[in-house]
Amino acid sequence: MKENTKRVSFRKKATHEFEEFAGNFLYLAFFFCALATYSMLLLNEFHVSYFNYGAALINAFVIAKVILIGEYAHLGKKHEAKPLLLSAVFKAFLFGLLVFGFHIVEKVIERLLHGKNMASASHEIRFDHLLSRSVVVFCTFIPLFAFRELQRVLGEENFRALFFRTGATVKSDLSIKV
Repeated sequence: MKENTKRVSFRKKATHEFEEFAGNFLYLAFFFCALATYSMLLLNEFHVSYFNYGAALINAFVIAKVILIGEYAHLGKKHEAKPLLLSAVFKAFLFGLLVFGFHIVEKVIERLLHGKNMASASHEIRFDHLLSRSVVVFCTFIPLFAFRELQRVLGEENFRALFFRTGATVKSDLSIKV
């Protein structure tokens, strides 16, 4: 009986984690593909480059995984008592720093795999590109974490009902009484 309960609990947790990951991935994929399209149009590259979209999807996948890692490390948990906007912006900043750190490690490993030594690998990193990407990630994270904080406060069921069920706003007990 106890083993069966553990199996159900593990399955429920794994399903929840996958749903969180998939939601993060889809949100990030939408923004990164939109950014890839914008960049192609801005640079007058009117031919469709599937590499740009593939890179955007891979980037969304990796960053969604980094978000899960940050959540396992309880990044930003101590600021959840603050107003939702401040909590969301603070978490966006912390997770943006985490993504920036992962990008630096990624670039160093990439250079090392191409035969560079550690000193030259770290000197060849374009920090201006990494910083500009981190600013985009931070700006993308603000609405993501605002919705996640709202979901945390409302509860998952109320949040989903509010956003995905017809008439949920009419039936909601969240109305403010003045």
